[in-house]
Amino acid sequence: MNVGLTGGIGAGKTLVSRMFTVLGVPVYNSDQKAKWLMTHSEDVKSKVKDIFGEIAYLWDGHLNRDYLASIVFNNPEKLNILNSIVHPVLWEDAMKWSKLHLDKPYTIHEAAILFETGGYKLMDLNMMIYAPVEQRIKRTMDRDKVDRQSVIARMDKQMPEEEKLKLVDFVIYNDNTKSLIHQVVELHQKLLEKAENNK
Repeated sequence: MNVGLTGGIGAGKTLVSRMFTVLGVPVYNSDQKAKWLMTHSEDVKSKVKDIFGEIAYLWDGHLNRDYLASIVFNNPEKLNILNSIVHPVLWEDAMKWSKLHLDKPYTIHEAAILFETGGYKLMDLNMMIYAPVEQRIKRTMDRDKVDRQSVIARMDKQMPEEEKLKLVDFVIYNDNTKSLIHQVVELHQKLLEKAENNK
């Protein structure tokens, strides 16, 4: 099975992904892979240069992140164009990756914008990590050393948590009310059972 894992900024996706990795579950990190593809996929690079210019890449071939961010950060249309270039290639890569792990009961595909890109439709099941807005803001401010307004601006670009909650099969609460480890282990057992029943 392919299982999608998402959650708003500061919800704790990286932490939960590590827990699943410890349990022996292969995890595909979409955000990291998207950055890799933007530097290593000739198809992606060519399309990015066509739309955003040669300056979108530095002399050494690496992505000119500051330049690109300055264009797409406050321009939803440009951001959608960039996503339309990267995400089809990303999900194709993710599906190829999952086929390398057919010996495992299930794999996890971690993606911040799993629903926004439509990637959730390629998954057998989807789960999200939920945390209250104020906790997420504080965690992100502490982690990224940014101000409150910067975090809120990034949050505004993601689908509201309430909408995601309606679409997922499982929710992990990272709000200090329940043991995170206990929830992950419990969910792992459920997913193992589902994978066994789907054989």
